[in-house]
Amino acid sequence: MGDFDDVRPAPEALDLLVAPVADAVRGWSGTVPAEQLLHVDTDPQWADTATFVEHYGQDILEQSANCVVVAGKRGGEASLAACLVLSTTRVDVNGVVRRQLGARKASFAPMDTATGETGMEYGGITPIGLPADWPLLVDAAVVDLPYVLIGSGRRRGKLIVPGKAFAELPNSVVLEGLGVA
Repeated sequence: MGDFDDVRPAPEALDLLVAPVADAVRGWSGTVPAEQLLHVDTDPQWADTATFVEHYGQDILEQSANCVVVAGKRGGEASLAACLVLSTTRVDVNGVVRRQLGARKASFAPMDTATGETGMEYGGITPIGLPADWPLLVDAAVVDLPYVLIGSGRRRGKLIVPGKAFAELPNSVVLEGLGVA
């Protein structure tokens, strides 16, 4: 997948990951061995999906996913969650997300909230290493892919992860129709 110069197992790239992601890789458990999580070193100027695909190869688009932070509100209470959908889709915030969170209103979290609460860089937020009490909503199409390119927690670098691993992450809920065209 893609045309990368520096690819290595994520456990060998802990120094390139932000603390919460490195901790999650270090403590990895599940049916997918940690060595199957791959880190690819990439230039931060290519971090956004459109420019990343343009630079590293069009084939990546169909095998990549975006992780976004959403805020649900109900009765003055706010809760945060992460959503993982294919890069070719967008998150159904006002439908699937709102219902799943039991919120009256749902929206994308402000950038400062997303980065401050995750300890990750904007443009690099990943489902690996999220706060322990957050729900992780994963589109079923992501889980069905053999491998998925996602953020690494930083704008520099990406992770390539077997799709089935996302269903095993803490607080993961796999949902049909989370990502819409």
